[in-house]
Amino acid sequence: MTTDPVSTGTPNLIERAKNILLQPKAEWERIAGEPANVSQLYTGYVLPLVLISAICSFIGLTFIGVSAFGVTVRVPMTTGLVSLVLQVAMGLAGVYVLALVANALAPNFGSVKDEGQAHKLAAYGSTAGFLAGVFAIFPPIAMLGILGLYSLALIYLGLPPLMKTPDDKRIGYFITIIVVMIVVWLVIGAVLGAVRASMGGMGGAPIVVG
Repeated sequence: MTTDPVSTGTPNLIERAKNILLQPKAEWERIAGEPANVSQLYTGYVLPLVLISAICSFIGLTFIGVSAFGVTVRVPMTTGLVSLVLQVAMGLAGVYVLALVANALAPNFGSVKDEGQAHKLAAYGSTAGFLAGVFAIFPPIAMLGILGLYSLALIYLGLPPLMKTPDDKRIGYFITIIVVMIVVWLVIGAVLGAVRASMGGMGGAPIVVG
């Protein structure tokens, strides 16, 4: 379906993100009943969240830098910009792949195969992961990004209302999705790391401040 989300009373980005984080069970029920507009979902929800995370990472690595033993290392501007673009692209791709896999596996776990619902599950379920990326704006607290693991709980709670997953199949379905998430994000992390490393020569050496 491609019904305009505004006309159906879909919450704006801030309200939706707040609701899915603070009252996920009720919000998943609401989401399940909304028409699925995949393109609007990505451009109006996923993309802004990915951009926020990527921009925070760019600022943290390029302008603030990582400090240790009195030395601060910053990423060159060119490297930072390339990394930002890649992080956005891979963030979008990660959600998309997650949705495709969740949808493809649905019949194996007694769930309903529904592309629109699968994309909603992947997009809204990833909210915590993307918002946790804001901690990267200040490298010393970047480790708090681990709070993004809350997205796993969100996805677990979203399976019954969106994919109609029966209780006795939910754990197996959930574990499979976790494995896929781990693989996807490991690949994304590896690619970003490789690009940052290669850009050390193309974009200039890291900036070291004593």
